[in-house]
Amino acid sequence: MDQSNLKQKKWFQLLMGIAAILFLGALCYFIGRPLVQFVSEPEQFRLWVDAKGFWGILAFMGMNILQVFLAIIPGGPFEVGAGYAFGAVKGTIICDIAMTIASILIFLFVRRFGMRFVELFVSREKMKSVRILKNSRRLESILFLLFLIPGTPKDLLSYLVGLTDIKLSHWIFISAVGRLPAIFLSVMSGSALGEAEYSTAVIVFIILVVLYIAGMLIYRYHNRKSKKA
Repeated sequence: MDQSNLKQKKWFQLLMGIAAILFLGALCYFIGRPLVQFVSEPEQFRLWVDAKGFWGILAFMGMNILQVFLAIIPGGPFEVGAGYAFGAVKGTIICDIAMTIASILIFLFVRRFGMRFVELFVSREKMKSVRILKNSRRLESILFLLFLIPGTPKDLLSYLVGLTDIKLSHWIFISAVGRLPAIFLSVMSGSALGEAEYSTAVIVFIILVVLYIAGMLIYRYHNRKSKKA
């Protein structure tokens, strides 16, 4: 790489870093406050969402999109919050649409800017730890399986998929359809809490824990298998 290209890369990373910080700062200020309110006063959060109407839905979707972009923030609390605020069906649809939009945007950014964009959010160490993507023969079926169950690093995988040769249309299907079961269970637990159906919430939570453990084991199995291959 010549000196001019190296300078361009450094300037690009600097500008993207500044833009990301400003964007995240604005989101934390305008959207983060209602989220804190949800954690401390869930009933007040539901009232806030109801009062804002369509804008409340957009704000919540903004939180979801931000969560996927940051990758290190777990999505579970957002999904439980969606169930509490919107109910099981509506909350599932809202979360799935938001996460699919985020996954598409990340995919397109990675395809356009490559590793320069990925490195803004994912360390080299984490990238090296994901070996599943090297299994090009069965990659799409493995990804779909991993997206079906909780406990797998879906947001991390979203950043790395753009570096593979998967088609955008296939990725949209994997992201939108594959996420649905795990999202629905998390949202359902929040909905049960909102309706004071505590026995249902406990049952769903137990199912989620079992699936979460299964998801981690399946992910590790395929990751080790890919390493050997």
